[in-house]
This record gives sequence, structure tokens and C-alpha cells, in this order.
Amino acid sequence: MPETSSRQDRVVVIGGGLSGLTVAHRIVERAKQARKAVEVVLLEAKDRIGGAIWTNRGDGFTLEGGADSFITNKPWGVDLCRELGLEDQLISPDAQHRRSFVVRQGRLVPVPEGFVLMAPNRLGPILTTPILSVRGKLRMLMDLILPRRDRDEQGDESLASFVKRRLGREALERLVQPLVGGIYTADPNELSLRATLPQFIAMENEHRSLILGALRQARAARSTERFASGARYGLFVTLADGMDTLPRTLAAALPDGTIRTSTPVRRIHRPDSISPWRVELLSGLPIEASAVVLATEAHASARLVDGFDSDLALQLRSIPYASSVIVNVAYRRDQVAHPLDGFGAVVPAIEGRSILAVSFLSVKFPGRAPAGKVLLRVFVGGATQPDLYECDDTRIGQIVRQELGDLLGTFGDPLFMQVGRHPRAMPQYTLGHIDRVGAIRERLSRHPRLIMTGNAFDGVGIPDCIRGAKAAADSAFNALADPAATAAA
Repeated sequence: MPETSSRQDRVVVIGGGLSGLTVAHRIVERAKQARKAVEVVLLEAKDRIGGAIWTNRGDGFTLEGGADSFITNKPWGVDLCRELGLEDQLISPDAQHRRSFVVRQGRLVPVPEGFVLMAPNRLGPILTTPILSVRGKLRMLMDLILPRRDRDEQGDESLASFVKRRLGREALERLVQPLVGGIYTADPNELSLRATLPQFIAMENEHRSLILGALRQARAARSTERFASGARYGLFVTLADGMDTLPRTLAAALPDGTIRTSTPVRRIHRPDSISPWRVELLSGLPIEASAVVLATEAHASARLVDGFDSDLALQLRSIPYASSVIVNVAYRRDQVAHPLDGFGAVVPAIEGRSILAVSFLSVKFPGRAPAGKVLLRVFVGGATQPDLYECDDTRIGQIVRQELGDLLGTFGDPLFMQVGRHPRAMPQYTLGHIDRVGAIRERLSRHPRLIMTGNAFDGVGIPDCIRGAKAAADSAFNALADPAATAAA
């Protein structure tokens, strides 16, 4: 017999990462406000919650296995921390070394000041940077006179095509690809600009030139800041005790018994549009639910729905994913020759190296390592180097030590090294992504009270996931009052 609930509505959330936890928390809070009896059950296949966010602590080190911070110009992350009473724990990166590096011919060269992803808001640093050749700088400056793209031709365009058209190939290969690659671990030739960085399309449409647009926006931002009040953060923030504070606090705010870890789901199905959803587990009684929210990777959701809608499953599987490795490695400070006077370095694919980036975590956020020690995070794999993910931990360790020796002058045995793997965890927003998501949502609308959310749809960052999860929770909660409701967040 299935596990039923005759006295109240039940929402089953599948996936205990940040998205799933946010969904559960939002529904619980809305039910309290509406004085409505709603039971929320969150099912997580692993033995822990948090998904791609996990933090380890020991011997004075704070190790992040996933995101080490989140962006603040999208407000949903900071807003959720405020709701949970965590605002006083938000900290910004150390202002002393607020810059990053790009590797050029094996050396770490500072990213030109004011260069944000693909648009410089200061010309001086671009003109003097050794990252670009004289020819590359002149080609970038042509952006000032090039026309905007014809509106009649504005279909989906790859990031690589856009940057080469506006700023030139050298700017793409030496600056934009490594900077954007650090966010999406993606091939810029396949990455949809419309799905990932639409603000630059808007910048071209409004200002014609990216450089002119960036200069004007920087000027407007400086004017606004003069009159700003309230809490002020840098572009990125983290939580003082580690990023897993956020999922742990969300979990602690839920009623006892809401979360069930080590509970993988076999499939979901529904006999007809008026029957409850039935969530079948790999072990244990099935669970009946008034509504189901899938907060898993698209390929995992595809497996769960394949039995009743193979077309929806096929559409979900059309979203490609990349796997990556994050290696936390610690050294004594005297084992690192580089001054570490920045937050980290990104590595252009054209350099032919075996890492994507290295973050100087204990410089970025002091207190992440004891005095006299250095904590680094190294990124390996992604869509551009998928074969490296298949290396075993021993080989990954050899790669990391070799690359850090070449780039930072590290020597001797590290104090420790911790390898964390993220298999098929980063969705790739390739060309046509927005249309794919639209087709998924249209198909999903045929299944009342089945909602999906997560980083596969409207953004891969923490604030984007929070925004999508809250929308999914609202869809599920509102659908409880409307038997005919069909909503996809």
C-alpha cells in the first residue's frame, strides 16, 4: 500500500540540493502564512543534503567542494540569506588583493582593471595590458566604430561568434573564453549568448558598442553609489562559516521529518489527471502526493518521467551536461613562490594546459586557512576537457601538482589534497537552449501539479537557482487550490 495522506495536501520534492531545499522552505512558509495544512516531503538519494554545495572543516581549514561564493548583483541569494537570518554572516572578498589573473605563455598576468567578462569599462588598462598584442588591442578598439547587428538577423548566436564579431578572435581566446569558461565550463563555440549573457546583446542593441556601453554603465553606477544607502557588498559574497551554512540553515528551518536522505526514487507516475501522483522508491512504500517538484538534474528528471512521457524525457535529455573536478590543495606559504596577490587565475584553452582555473581561496577569503598556510582550489575537466574527468584521483593529483608547480612555483609535498567530483552536474546552455526549455515547459504543462526547477533552465548560479526554486514552490502551492492547474517553473 502507498503512503497516503488523507488529512492534508502533500507536496513531494525530489532532490535535496539548494533548489530542492529552497522549494521545501518556501512551501512551508507559504502554508504557515495561509494557515493551510500542507505536508512537505523532501527525498534525497545521497546520504547528505546540499547537492553540489558542501563544506569540510578541519585543522583550521575551510574547504569548499562546490561554489565558494555567489554574485550579489542578482539579489535572490542575499535576499534568502536575509530571510534566514544569515545576513550578518555574509562576507565579501578581501579588498587588499581584489584582482584576478589570466595565464599567458605560462605566466600569470592581471586581468585588465575594469574588464567584466567581455566589456571593458576603462580603456587605459586594455591599452597597456600584455595579455593582448598590439594587433589584438586595435581589433578590440574597432568595437567603437562597428555597427550593431542587424535586428532582422538576431537569432541565437554563440558566445564565440559574438565576441569575435565585436572584439576579435584574440580577445576571445585570451580573455573572454577563460573568464566565461570559469563560470560555465563550456565551449564558447557552443554556448548560447542569449541563454547565458543576454545583457551583452542588450548592450549592443542599446549602445551599439560594448565598450561605449560599459563606459556609460560604469559612469552611471558611480553616480548611483554616491547616493546609495543600506548594506553594501562587493560583487561576490560568501558565508563566514562556509557555503554549506545556507543549505544547513534551510534544512534546519523545515519541520522534523521533512527530509529523507538515502532515499532514491525509482519513478513517478499518475494514473489519470485527477489521481494523486505516485512516487515509487527504490526501497520502501510508494508515496502519494498532491504535487511533485523535481529539483534534480535534467537527465535525472528524465529517468523519473520516462515511464509516462517519453517525449518529455527525450526533451530533458537534450540538455547536455559537463563533469568537473574541484581539487582543494594546501601548502605552507613558503612552498609557494608566487606572491598570490590576487584571487586566482583562469587558464585560456589556447595555453594547452590541463586545468581550467585555480582559486587562491585563503587569499580571497582570509580565515579559510591557518596563518602561514595557503589553500588553493583547482578546477579540472568541463566541456572543453572531458577526458580529464575520467582520470583517477592519483592522476588528477599529479596533474594538479605539475600545473601548480609551473604556474605558481609550488614545490614539495602539499599538506593535503582533496579531490571532489561533480559528475554530469553542470548543464550546458548550448545554442537553442531557450527554445529547448520552452518546449520542455510546454510539454510539462500537460501534467497537472508536476513542476521542475534547477540549474538546467534559467541560470546556473546560486541566485538563479533560488529564484527558480521560489517560482516552482509558488507554482506548486498555488496549484493545490486549483485542481486544473498546470504550471512549470
